[in-house]
Amino acid sequence: MLRKYPISLQSFRKIRQGDYVYIDKTEVIHQIVDTDQYYFLSRPRRFGKSLLIDTINELFNGSKALFEGLWIYDKWDWSVTNPVIRFSFSNMGIRTAGLETAIYVALEENANRLGIPLTKKEYDLRFKELIEKAAIGGPVVILIDEYDKPIIDFLEDPGMVDANRSVMKNFYSILKDSDEHIRFLLITGVSQFSQVSIFSDLNNLRNITLSSQFGDIVGITQQELETNFSQEIARMQIDRPDILSQIKQWYDGYTWNMQTWVYNPFSLLNFMDEPIFRNYWYATGTPTFLLKQLKKKAIYDVEDYEMGGLALASFDTNHPDVAALLFQTGYLTIKNIDQNGQELYKLGFPNLEVKSSLLNGLLSIYRAGLGVDSLSLVAKINKALNTYDIEGLILQLNAMFAETPYDRWKADTESIFHIITYLTFKLAGVNVYTEVHSAMGRSDIMVKTDLYIYVLELKLDSTAAVALQQIKDKAYLAPYASDSRKKIAVGISFSSKDRKVEQFQFEEL
Repeated sequence: MLRKYPISLQSFRKIRQGDYVYIDKTEVIHQIVDTDQYYFLSRPRRFGKSLLIDTINELFNGSKALFEGLWIYDKWDWSVTNPVIRFSFSNMGIRTAGLETAIYVALEENANRLGIPLTKKEYDLRFKELIEKAAIGGPVVILIDEYDKPIIDFLEDPGMVDANRSVMKNFYSILKDSDEHIRFLLITGVSQFSQVSIFSDLNNLRNITLSSQFGDIVGITQQELETNFSQEIARMQIDRPDILSQIKQWYDGYTWNMQTWVYNPFSLLNFMDEPIFRNYWYATGTPTFLLKQLKKKAIYDVEDYEMGGLALASFDTNHPDVAALLFQTGYLTIKNIDQNGQELYKLGFPNLEVKSSLLNGLLSIYRAGLGVDSLSLVAKINKALNTYDIEGLILQLNAMFAETPYDRWKADTESIFHIITYLTFKLAGVNVYTEVHSAMGRSDIMVKTDLYIYVLELKLDSTAAVALQQIKDKAYLAPYASDSRKKIAVGISFSSKDRKVEQFQFEEL
């Protein structure tokens, strides 16, 4: 019998009643809901936040039958229920109705479900009234999903961002004085906007995004993978004995505390349904705003960021920090935490799916079109670099530049050639470095393979001879003299008019 996978399903009831695969998260959920505290959790899209919210909703509604067989079943007092007030800003019609109107509608829907008449006119006072009247039936549970949607969807409209931020601040401000009526509060989202601007009045909100205790509250751990998908893994291992390591390479690697690592659940479920390695998660939403921000700031080397915890956990819409944005949206994850005096986080790609997807997206936007497919050329570039085939390498680079739409090409400096060459090599899967410093200067691009170390100097509308001579004069390869690999200097001259490599010279040093 084929198993059913809850791909894109966010209803705990549908998953349980429909006999879909469910990863039991009720133990860690119990740790949160048993504390009577206010929580905030940031995780990337399609990571299970909405299912988490819905599971907690069913728990406080006393839906005992849905939890049969799960960890929490005999550890929860099912005789006690709590009124649940719930908002999901992802499906409130904010773009069509406007934020204030959407909030009014959501408040009315909650009131009708709970059988409560509302009389206040202002949306914040109406929210306060809903809480107080619902609490007559017991302390309320408030669940708010995708709180940041009213801002995320309007990042390219600063005026609307400011207006929605003001509404949100007023909306959340009433929670502070409602402590006596609230049993539990959980707010989830992708981005962590400054608490000064949105949650300034909610100073008892505990941010568990980077908590060591809740690193596996969403996502799928290695143990959960091997336990819940043992049938599928055993079947795949017949033809692919190393399938576990391949799955790990493609979809694992996310961590928010360097103690617990999890798989992207959306990609993993899709893979179990059809065991072909694809970029499932990235394909569900191209991060246009993010890619535009990277191009606007001429950022193309997005690995090895280092930043403090405060910067990592906040997002300024007026002056977005690209590293924080990449981390919060799931394109980078924590690789190391240096706690020598203060927390310093090192970031990098979590897995192959994200790395290949983001690099291809970056390469495409620098080539002036998101629809341009770069992947068909990189395998040949990888082969050329690994076999010391410089002619073949130049041929593929020229093919890369030639496919860029002519009417959208705006290359008046050598930087665009530098960026596209670097991203192409990065996407090809070789070890590539940009602006590598040495005693006498810095080289444009360095590539290391098992057998070769290349240094490439790139010039625009100059000569390959000048570029090659600079490598020699600056002794860019001197620091690697003791390395057994062959050292290759490559001078390249690009033509801005013809959009191609006009000249190249190379020499083994």
